[in-house]
Amino acid sequence: MPATDSDGEDAITKEEITGTAPAPAATAAGVSQGTKRNAFAELMAPKPKKTTATTSEDEQPSTLASRRSTLTRTFKNRDGLGAYTHDPTSFPSSRVIYHNDDFVAINDQYPKSTVHTLLLPRHPTLSRLHPFDALSDATFLTTVQEETARLKRLVAKELQRRYGRYSKQDRLREAVLNEEVEWPAGSELPRGRDWEAELLVGVHAHPSMNDLHVHVLAPDMFSDCMRHRKHYLSFNTPFLIDVADFPLADDDPRRHPGRAGYTKRDLQCWRCGKNFGNKFKQLKDHLDEEFEEWKRE
Repeated sequence: MPATDSDGEDAITKEEITGTAPAPAATAAGVSQGTKRNAFAELMAPKPKKTTATTSEDEQPSTLASRRSTLTRTFKNRDGLGAYTHDPTSFPSSRVIYHNDDFVAINDQYPKSTVHTLLLPRHPTLSRLHPFDALSDATFLTTVQEETARLKRLVAKELQRRYGRYSKQDRLREAVLNEEVEWPAGSELPRGRDWEAELLVGVHAHPSMNDLHVHVLAPDMFSDCMRHRKHYLSFNTPFLIDVADFPLADDDPRRHPGRAGYTKRDLQCWRCGKNFGNKFKQLKDHLDEEFEEWKRE
């Protein structure tokens, strides 16, 4: 991937790049099997091409493990995401959410929020370019934006499944689901909270991995993998660029993240705006409290 933003800084650690950092169990994070089963047909209905939800493995575990081992030896370090686009069927359903001819959606190995997914294009050439270059192709940009919208809907459904029971905005919807109030038969459920509008979506101005990947994640920043200030700032400053903002103007300051100093900024709470300066531990403790309040909105 050409480094057109050479003044940038990696948003993840060396250990995360090499895959040696501690990571949560895949089954405990990301989009769940229940959400995929319930939402997949609806989510993919407008898509004419065949899309496969990863729900189970038909091959023997030893065979799959052998295939994954070969892939991870071939696609190492900054090329690690290439293993998923090369052979998504060799990975468990807890990691690969779905795949089709053009994209693979996965749960991030090192999630920075309660739900953190990646959309990986499978284009033979553009997917290896820097986002600024790849997303300057109008046709490719449109396909990425459309697929990102589908993944956003799936992530929103997962958040609603997890936290709808706590949310004031989802109270009526949950009551209908629990048969606590009567609702006209055949009528659409109350919409409730717009979880999709709260999502963080985009590419990093200075990607740490060589394969193009779009982040789609919850805004809560509540994760054991949120360990460093650069983790936080990479998702809560213009270092994260929404795919809806592309193509970027030539003079857009986000093209030069190092010059703009995004990862050197003060730490501010994403929800209440409180400034913690450079005190990451205090911010981290505060985020735990904000997570509980956010769920209840």
